[in-house]
Amino acid sequence: MITVTAETFRLAQAFTISRGSRTEAKVLTVRITRDGITGQGECVPYARYGENLESVTAQIEALPEGISRHALQEALAAGAARNAVDCALWDWEAKRAGKRVWDLAGLPAPQPMVTAYTLSLDDPDRMRAEAAKNAHRPLLKIKLGTPDDMHRLAAVRAGAPDAKIIVDANEGWTTEIYADLAPHLQRIGVALVEQPLPAGADEALAEIARPIPVCADESCHDRASLADLAGKYDMINIKLDKTGGLTEALALRDLARAQGYRVMIGCMVGSSLAMAPAVLLAQGADYVDLDGPLLLAEDRDVPLFYDAKGVHPPRAALWG
Repeated sequence: MITVTAETFRLAQAFTISRGSRTEAKVLTVRITRDGITGQGECVPYARYGENLESVTAQIEALPEGISRHALQEALAAGAARNAVDCALWDWEAKRAGKRVWDLAGLPAPQPMVTAYTLSLDDPDRMRAEAAKNAHRPLLKIKLGTPDDMHRLAAVRAGAPDAKIIVDANEGWTTEIYADLAPHLQRIGVALVEQPLPAGADEALAEIARPIPVCADESCHDRASLADLAGKYDMINIKLDKTGGLTEALALRDLARAQGYRVMIGCMVGSSLAMAPAVLLAQGADYVDLDGPLLLAEDRDVPLFYDAKGVHPPRAALWG
């Protein structure tokens, strides 16, 4: 039996990117029960990819009972619906076998991974204050994507002079804005630029200088995306809600590395259940951005544990 439940988690404060703001995370929890065992997974439908709670629920509810993880890869396209079901099936398989997911997948036991902490788009003074409040964190991710981003960057660097900084434009820049900002990003010490140009309009990245590594987010969903990234990007951001689950994400990670890309593991804003499979995926990644639970005012009953070492592997009572 497959059940789908819509749930809402309040954010600790408003979260803003170039496409808008939110004060809560709306997710779908999928539970699969077979032979008296229940596995669970979570997805975050994303309007940018034409998804909403209703459309994703309908996709999941149309699946045949008893579908296998292998058959699921053909039954649904990459996206939020397949992600929640795929991760729930991994969890169910682990519980049935009495093993952890990494043992089933033939992977080493995961270790804590340092994760970025995201500062949402705001005016420079507030971003400086947020940066100062989080200056103890080793990696800050800054949401940008407007023509006035230089002031925000300078403010964040002033607030957190020692933190490593990566920036995410969320497709919000033009070629001209990016070319103008790039030398300043380098001067300020930005380590990575994520999706500076809109997906589908990023050909210019192959023609202009990339003094700082550029990471594909909206331009990279699954293995089929890689063919169009050559010469434009130096890194890819793998998110379970884009790949359609852990099964494809592991395959994408391995293929991307074989093709010379560096790897970042990211997330939508969701609960610890959404992040749990990604902690396994994040082992050995160049950058990890699994801070969703840190942005919430409430979380799952058995949340992920975060400390100075980063995000820790999930307990079996949560997932896997």
